[in-house]
Amino acid sequence: MTTVTGGQLVAEALVEKEVETIFTLSGGHITPIYQFLEDTDITLFDTRHEQAALFMAEAWGKMTRKPAVAMVTAGPGFTNALTGVASAFFSNTPMVLIAGCVGLEHKEKLDLQDMFQDPVIAPMVKKTLVCQKTERVLEFVDMAFRIAGSGRPGPVYLEFPVDVLNTVIEREAAKRIETVIESKPVDLAGAEKMLEMINAAEKPVVIAGTGVWQAGAEAELTAFAEQTGLPIFTTLSGRGTIPDTHPQCFEGALAIRPGGAFAAYLETDLVVVLGTRISLYYMFGDVFNPAAKMVQVDILPEEIGRNRHIDLPIVSDLKAFLGVCNTMIADKGLAGSLGKRFAGWIETLRKADADGKAPSQAQWESDATPIHPLRLAREVDRFMDRGDDIVVADGGDTTTWMGMTRTVKTPGRYLDYGIFGSLGVGLPYAVAAKWRYPDQRVLLINGDGSIGFNFMEFENAIRKGLAIVVVICNDLGWGMIRHSQEIRIGHAIEAGTLIGPVDYHKMVEAIGGKGFLVEKPEDIQPALEAAFASGKTCCINVMTDPTTVSPGSMALANVGAYKA
Repeated sequence: MTTVTGGQLVAEALVEKEVETIFTLSGGHITPIYQFLEDTDITLFDTRHEQAALFMAEAWGKMTRKPAVAMVTAGPGFTNALTGVASAFFSNTPMVLIAGCVGLEHKEKLDLQDMFQDPVIAPMVKKTLVCQKTERVLEFVDMAFRIAGSGRPGPVYLEFPVDVLNTVIEREAAKRIETVIESKPVDLAGAEKMLEMINAAEKPVVIAGTGVWQAGAEAELTAFAEQTGLPIFTTLSGRGTIPDTHPQCFEGALAIRPGGAFAAYLETDLVVVLGTRISLYYMFGDVFNPAAKMVQVDILPEEIGRNRHIDLPIVSDLKAFLGVCNTMIADKGLAGSLGKRFAGWIETLRKADADGKAPSQAQWESDATPIHPLRLAREVDRFMDRGDDIVVADGGDTTTWMGMTRTVKTPGRYLDYGIFGSLGVGLPYAVAAKWRYPDQRVLLINGDGSIGFNFMEFENAIRKGLAIVVVICNDLGWGMIRHSQEIRIGHAIEAGTLIGPVDYHKMVEAIGGKGFLVEKPEDIQPALEAAFASGKTCCINVMTDPTTVSPGSMALANVGAYKA
């Protein structure tokens, strides 16, 4: 008989799960796993901070739609990871976080980095799993991956006490379970009723979100749009599931984005919500016409009905559901008739789209200095015009400006922090994107405040030869907070909102990258060209107007905790 350790079983299980990369920062409590991953096909992608490791894993899970893996050590390694776990939970990203902890024999002895970890993380994950017997290691790994990737995806916490990892057992004693769930539930009656409601509507709209992307339903959504003639708005990871350039797509669903969304929501008589949550993004449902009928399709029953009465709740996998709808439309011969019925509504929305963008044209084309941030966002959007280009956005106002501007042609190629709003995701997301797609262009546009959270991942990218281009929208501080304070209390509180001029480009050059300073709008495109041509990790420090106020700042002024 052969013997194995718990650490060896963890490593073997991860290999069997065909994990490509583990984002991690090393530590003593996970070394028993590290030593058995060293000569495998799995890459241990080391980071400079555990938060960055979790954000990289989140980006990986978003892009691949498969459970990503992060691994951290006990105590402070674990606590440093919590923000990234919470972000993945809010973005419904499949992820397995593996953490070491103090051995079972040393609990309550004041051992190094001892703490009760699973109660802390439980509200942030789909499930916590603490393996206390080496014989059950394989079983626990299988459970973690199955739970993370099934139903509505999300993070799962998997903890191994270090003595469980170091214990030697007979290989035959290790319980082996491997279950793969391929179930795609679909509500056939719900599909029938939804088509009846669409057929009765005059001004319907569809909002397609992360659930469409996670289900792999891009083709089904496009076919649905083409057969029904319905206007489609996309949001979060649903961006690009139908290209912004498609005639039925009216780009981003957020009402603050220049375009037709706000007008559509005011006039619509039927809203079909596909795989996204009715959240702050839609004023908690109040942005929609109060008289409009509501249909919500989600894989998670508990999510349906949050903030707004739903006339037709449907629990389904989006790929299966849209596939059934497309078949029903064809069988009923509705494709042509629906398209003709909604042609007038589509034209109304096209005019609303043009009218909604008109007020922003002057800022998108502004020649002013300091540079208007919308001009910077437009230059980035124009330059990153290949379908497979990847753009990442981070920072309060900066993400708002880019979200107002970015044309998304391909799903999984535009990444930001979403509804959790966690600053600091930018560099980790961009590094993970370049690691995942080494032959594609990756650009991060980042605020000068949030770039500081994980700044040393610049060094990580340089050391690993990852040629990302980082554009810093430098408005000298925490612009979104500064402007929201000005709106709400009449002035900005300088402490905590002002940073001042910092030569970020020189800092990146000092550690081996390439830097550019841009102060005029006409110099943005040449700097982008030179940065990508260099083949290096680059920082383009763009001095933008610190007085511009984004719609995000205006919204924050209305929700912030300010004294009346």
